Amino acid sequence: MTNKVAFVTGAGSGIGREISKVLAAKSFNVVVTDINLAGAEETVKLVKEAGGEAVAIKCDVTSLDSVEKAVKEALSHYQTIDVLINNAGWDKVEPFLENDPAVWQKIIDINLMGQIHTCKTILPIMIENGSGKVVNISSDAARVGSSGEAVYSAAKGGVISLTKTLAREMARHKINVNCIAPGPADTPLFDEIGKYNEGITKALERAIPFRRLAQPIDVAKAVSFFASDEADYITGQTLSVSGGLTMQ
Repeated sequence: MTNKVAFVTGAGSGIGREISKVLAAKSFNVVVTDINLAGAEETVKLVKEAGGEAVAIKCDVTSLDSVEKAVKEALSHYQTIDVLINNAGWDKVEPFLENDPAVWQKIIDINLMGQIHTCKTILPIMIENGSGKVVNISSDAARVGSSGEAVYSAAKGGVISLTKTLAREMARHKINVNCIAPGPADTPLFDEIGKYNEGITKALERAIPFRRLAQPIDVAKAVSFFASDEADYITGQTLSVSGGLTMQ
């Protein structure tokens, strides 16, 4: 086996599914993980129909034990992990003062602690290999804020800081750690924002220079670049994929 192995979280739908398909098309063997195993299996089906190689594994990123079990199962299939894509995310869109503390904890557990759990488990494998790539999915909400997403924005801001620190610590091991910050994207999560703020889609389409929301493939292509050899000298960076809505 010469293909590199990518471990993708939250890959049972949306952006994670598209990332899996793009990486498989670039000859990665893909470990498709999701708390929704049926969704992960559907992603694997689509990958294999296109001629790629993948395996579906159930993984709850909020649980370190679940992550460790998923990684162990992944190693039983492919023996190693070369690339980690931390895509799993969740939010409940509502004004901050209406948030329930249980919602705060769930948002932080999935969006921030989930990435900490996977990095803690998989980075030692990459260190042993002498190389690796980590691509964390944050959000432009972390950079500029987003009404109705206060705790989500804070958690995604933590992802950016985690990325920079791990990039510094892992550089000596030839491991690149970078971050993608999507802008508004046509995903189920954005549909929830639309319920909170009617007319937001049209308003954003007017504000985005490219006059459209991001599609999952737009984010997946950026992820595949950071996962590739072409990004070997890039680390600690956060790339906005926003159609020019944010320019930093």
